[in-house]
Amino acid sequence: MSTMSMGAYDEDEHERREKKASRVDADFDEARTEYRGTVEYDSGESAQDLLDQFEEIKSE
Repeated sequence: MSTMSMGAYDEDEHERREKKASRVDADFDEARTEYRGTVEYDSGESAQDLLDQFEEIKSE
């Protein structure tokens, strides 16, 4: 029975992790999902209005 100190190098563990990290998961659908449409938004305020509001909140 061999014992290792904390932090000792374990070559078997290193190889196991290397194999796991280098494995590629190819079980996904190769076709990309394509979304079509439009996005609209209205921020409602100008940048200066937002900065003024921020300064007001900070001063409270």
